[in-house]
Amino acid sequence: ITRLAKLRDFFVIARGSVFALAEKNIAPEDAGRRLNVDYVATGTVRSQAGRVAVSVELVEVRTARIVWAETFERRPDDIFAVLDDIGNSIVSSISAEIEMVERNRAMLKAPSSLNAWEAYHRGLWHMYRFTRTENEQARHFFGMALKLDPTFARAYAGLSFTHWQNAFQRWGDRDQESALAFETAGQSLLIDDHNPAAHWAMGRALWLRGEQDGSLTELQRAVDLSPNFALGHYALSFVHSQSGDPNAAIGSSDHSRHLSPFDPLLFGMLGARAMAHVRLGQFDEAAEWALKAAARPNAHAIILAIAAHCLALAGRLDEARTFAAAIRKTLPNYCADDFIGTFRFEPDAEAMFRQGAKRIGLG
Repeated sequence: ITRLAKLRDFFVIARGSVFALAEKNIAPEDAGRRLNVDYVATGTVRSQAGRVAVSVELVEVRTARIVWAETFERRPDDIFAVLDDIGNSIVSSISAEIEMVERNRAMLKAPSSLNAWEAYHRGLWHMYRFTRTENEQARHFFGMALKLDPTFARAYAGLSFTHWQNAFQRWGDRDQESALAFETAGQSLLIDDHNPAAHWAMGRALWLRGEQDGSLTELQRAVDLSPNFALGHYALSFVHSQSGDPNAAIGSSDHSRHLSPFDPLLFGMLGARAMAHVRLGQFDEAAEWALKAAARPNAHAIILAIAAHCLALAGRLDEARTFAAAIRKTLPNYCADDFIGTFRFEPDAEAMFRQGAKRIGLG
């Protein structure tokens, strides 16, 4: 319950009220109506044959439908560490499932009928498509959410994300969009300094401005506030993969995927790990992780470029050229300068990526 409350996006009922109803054996949907909540999580714990199993169900109160169910099994070598790991997995899974249900529900409603919460989730639906047109739609709906509720910190964080994408993808003027990403992240922090998404947005905005130390500080603050915040761990991996600690990048990438194995930004988590392997001189590993990133259905051109460069460095030139050709179908003049200019690599990493680009005609 405490970990769910740290997410800041949910109204979480206090432990005493929850346990009082649990003792009466009331159905989850009935308990939800009594508590005036939209979702109820229930579960059981079993210990047998040297294993601990925790089974959890998430019920949508309105429909009495089970929207998610999972069983987590671990060996109780260190029972406190096991329970901590299972607790983190449950919280991150519940957060992801509720967000997905809310995104899809918002898409079924007429735009004119959306409230702030629904407009925000409609924005998320568009945001995760990672195209220029969809990004503009996301910006529109985040703006709508803020008109309806000017104190919605996470909507400002979402708006910052759209400006970040415009800068990162070169869909707009990089300096102008970077400034807007920073400004809207700042608005999010002013509203709620304890919201992990606000610090996540600021950390990403500072990275755009070339302020790596400040970026890492904000991103670390995000995961300190909510250790189950998968996007915070991914963003740490992203920054470390280019100019920080590549081993830390790998650890943060793995942890983000452990927390959110089906995340809409999974391609980025995988791509960051690939770039970290390049910096460690592990080109074969980099190629394999980059291929996994490029295989994600919403992977954009920059992810394909990571795959092309990593495959080239691994000597898999035919595969690398296939990705290079795919990129140039939409970006005819794409070259190594575009790739390097997108990121903030250390000089040795930049040299390696330029070497890969030359091998496949992107140099």
